[in-house]
Amino acid sequence: MKVSNEQIETTMVELIASLPPGKGVDPTEVARAIAGSDEKVWRLLMVPIRAVAVKLADDGRASILRKGRIVDPHDFKGVYRIGAAAPVEGGAEADPS
Repeated sequence: MKVSNEQIETTMVELIASLPPGKGVDPTEVARAIAGSDEKVWRLLMVPIRAVAVKLADDGRASILRKGRIVDPHDFKGVYRIGAAAPVEGGAEADPS
């Protein structure tokens, strides 16, 4: 099964958008949404899914979560989840008028 990074990204973004605030999606959920329930098929998508998750985190469009906390997308190991982008520090600037 050939799957593009764009297809992985689209699926991932849609799943993240459907989550309640503060929650993350398991990467295996992304894989199953694309490839179905056959583990031999969806398991092959785990490396590209991780790469797309890191790219989205780098772009500020997602966060990598470990134990419910945002971690460095280039320095994490083990079980992780993919969540919504981290809020920008300081938020929007106040209207001066």
